[in-house]
Amino acid sequence: MIESRRHFLKVAAGTAAVAAVAGIMPRLARAADLPHLSPSDGTAQALGYVEDNTKTSNPKHKAGDDCSNCQFYQGKAGAAWGPCQLFPGKDVSAKGWCVSHQPKA
Repeated sequence: MIESRRHFLKVAAGTAAVAAVAGIMPRLARAADLPHLSPSDGTAQALGYVEDNTKTSNPKHKAGDDCSNCQFYQGKAGAAWGPCQLFPGKDVSAKGWCVSHQPKA
């Protein structure tokens, strides 16, 4: 009786581990496949998004502001593109900028 209980617990733990990894893998794969945000996208236009912060003439832009140092940017340090909370499902240019820029604390 004890052996069958141990066997059950081992199988259950293994199944739970496999299920956890299987649940994580699709999310990781999707994050790597995000399309780049186009400046012609409706939300991008509404927020004045540009892929190169040096090419904006918006008076709200301050020297040195770009997506990579914004609190909404979720890309990895040194990456050219990364996800942004303001544009779900799209990657933004790390050198980009929009009017919602908030410096990281």
